[in-house]
Amino acid sequence: MKIFHIVGARPNFMKVAPVLRALAGRSGVSQTLIHTGQHYDANMSDVFFQQLEIPVPDVNLEVGSGTHAKQTAEIMVRVEPILLEGKPDLVLVYGDVNSTVATALVCSKLGGRFGHVEAGLRSFDRTMPEEINRLVTDQLADLLFTPSEDGDINLRREGVRADKIHRVGNVMIDSLVKLLPAAQSKSKNGIPGRYALVTLHRPANVDEETALKGILESLLDVSRDLAVIFPAHPRTRQRIADFGLNTSQLRVLDPLPYLDFLGLQSRATVVITDSGGIQEETTYLGVPCLTMRENTERPITVSTGTNVLVGRDAKKLRSELTRVLAGKAKRGTVPPLWDGHAAERIADVVAGARSRADLQ
Repeated sequence: MKIFHIVGARPNFMKVAPVLRALAGRSGVSQTLIHTGQHYDANMSDVFFQQLEIPVPDVNLEVGSGTHAKQTAEIMVRVEPILLEGKPDLVLVYGDVNSTVATALVCSKLGGRFGHVEAGLRSFDRTMPEEINRLVTDQLADLLFTPSEDGDINLRREGVRADKIHRVGNVMIDSLVKLLPAAQSKSKNGIPGRYALVTLHRPANVDEETALKGILESLLDVSRDLAVIFPAHPRTRQRIADFGLNTSQLRVLDPLPYLDFLGLQSRATVVITDSGGIQEETTYLGVPCLTMRENTERPITVSTGTNVLVGRDAKKLRSELTRVLAGKAKRGTVPPLWDGHAAERIADVVAGARSRADLQ
């Protein structure tokens, strides 16, 4: 069985790594790794591949950045001949980035079969480009691998056939479980005993001057009680410079390799973020997470985990931080199947699907 994996952005790398390992142990399976180059910064690609022990991609399409339309279209144009020539039995796509939906469209138009790892997640907010990517990909996929029960429910509500849906757990947690010991062994030199770890990258938070200024003012307020470590996405850093905003009391860093970031995350007093994956990782780690979004496609991190949605409400952010500092942070539990073995369950499904009707 010939399997192609398509990845394009940093969150994909944490998801593909355990699946590659799990399928490598199956007889009769050959694998090809294709990197679209949607993220190409060394800290956001090359170092992640090294630390996650992912082999050098067989193909790098080197698409680079651009508008959503331009990037999606360019990926489609470049991935189509690769699939036509390679004739894979199954393509696996990951998450909700433009590489995911672009590959889904190409596979469907070519009549090729593909599976979606991390299917069924919904924010119910169609102003988010990722939500459109999720909806389209899941309607076209032949195998849908969900991380939690809410994913199954969403897909069934949208008319996806039950036999296509496989709840396997969260593959990002597989990577976390494997690499957490190495991350925690990293040097703590220069790291304060208590700190807030911050990530911001969503356009609604960083591309509008008023919104970004309000968030940074809230973080400056936080810094009076707690050190603030802020590994800034390149676009976020550029917007801060463009708008001439004050970050003088914040420790603003370049994007960090996965092990370094995971180590910081595991020791943080609180994490403040607008990232999807970090909501999941903090839930597994038991670290309080305050998400600066009005909604989340990962509601299990709120209902079961340590996540609290604060939006851009400075008052709510402050009140939740006060709770954390007082030792009254929300205490969560780890969702079912977030146990470090999701990729093995995916491999079981893929191996069993070789002769299934839905892959004919």
